[in-house]
Amino acid sequence: MRKLGLLLVALALAVLFAGSAMAADTIKVGYLAALTGDWAAYGQTELNAAKLAVDEINAKGGVLGKKLELVPYDFRTRPEDAVNAFRRLAENDKVVAVVGANGSGINIATAPLSTKYKIPQIGTVSTNLNVTVTPEGKLNPYMFRTCFTDPYQGQVIAYFAVKNLKKMNAAVLYDVGSDYSQGLRDFFMQYYKKYGGKIVADQAFRAGTDVDFRAQLTTIRDSKADVLILPNMGKEMALIMKQARELGMKDIIFIGGDGYGEFMWEIAGKSMEGSYWINHVAPEDPAMQPFFASYKKIYNDECKEFVNGILAYDSIYWLADAIKRAGKADSTAIRNALENTKNVKLHHATMSINPKDHNPMNKTAVVLVAKDGKGRFFTKIQPK
Repeated sequence: MRKLGLLLVALALAVLFAGSAMAADTIKVGYLAALTGDWAAYGQTELNAAKLAVDEINAKGGVLGKKLELVPYDFRTRPEDAVNAFRRLAENDKVVAVVGANGSGINIATAPLSTKYKIPQIGTVSTNLNVTVTPEGKLNPYMFRTCFTDPYQGQVIAYFAVKNLKKMNAAVLYDVGSDYSQGLRDFFMQYYKKYGGKIVADQAFRAGTDVDFRAQLTTIRDSKADVLILPNMGKEMALIMKQARELGMKDIIFIGGDGYGEFMWEIAGKSMEGSYWINHVAPEDPAMQPFFASYKKIYNDECKEFVNGILAYDSIYWLADAIKRAGKADSTAIRNALENTKNVKLHHATMSINPKDHNPMNKTAVVLVAKDGKGRFFTKIQPK
């Protein structure tokens, strides 16, 4: 009996040490994605793309001789769920870094935790300034982003509307409950006026509550605006465009930012045609074709939400590069490597980070045009 007891203890210790050895052979990376809720189309694409990047990196030997292990959580499009997930990633899963989310409000909510736990976090499509820098101007030391920021995006929208389209009378319809939407609105208005444009209507709604926008659109129609700016995310923009056309607004041009999603066609249909969208990447980019081919082969899907897919994919590659440069799987060392990123060649862009605000520098913006049921490359812009 005593021998059996000793054998069981020995087996338990062997399992324990084997588990520890296995854990030591992996580098855990958290991922926050909205797998359910209004942003599910974005989040599911991001997680698929992140898994693809991890598999590719691991197939080539991993990082520092170790495999990357992705630990995903669904934050269901809710900041409170993202906060709870970050705590679990830090306290239970012991990750060295977190990638995601694709919404500014989510990353603003998790920023204090990244500082508390000293775990770097990379936002994919989180463009609000306060993701990496507080409203008081203090750097969030462990927060980073792959995308450009709202001030730049707002400037690009204004520049494109005035300089390229020659539209001088703009209306704005934005979400009062979104940090992203309000920030993008504010910066668009600032630059549009600077370029000589006039804001003739400024209307608001609340996402998740409002689905009928006819009252706001009637005001916009009566204002004689020739362009309608939609600094929002997904579903609501599709409904707005559909209802605008139903109200007889046939000539007004829609311009939005990187909240564009291919799934919007299912709601808006032909109302999307001829709209313009400021974005980070173009699906026709030759450098991204191997990614699209691999994504389709593995998931049997065209990666419709290509912006989220590409930025998630390259966020993992950027993080892997930072871990390699850090020389160890230590969160603070990784943070320092991310901050000191200079001319790191990713798939969609060459990445350099401003250490003062943790924002990418000198990224060219892409303009997509909605044509024949798809977002297509129109032009590139670097406003002056």
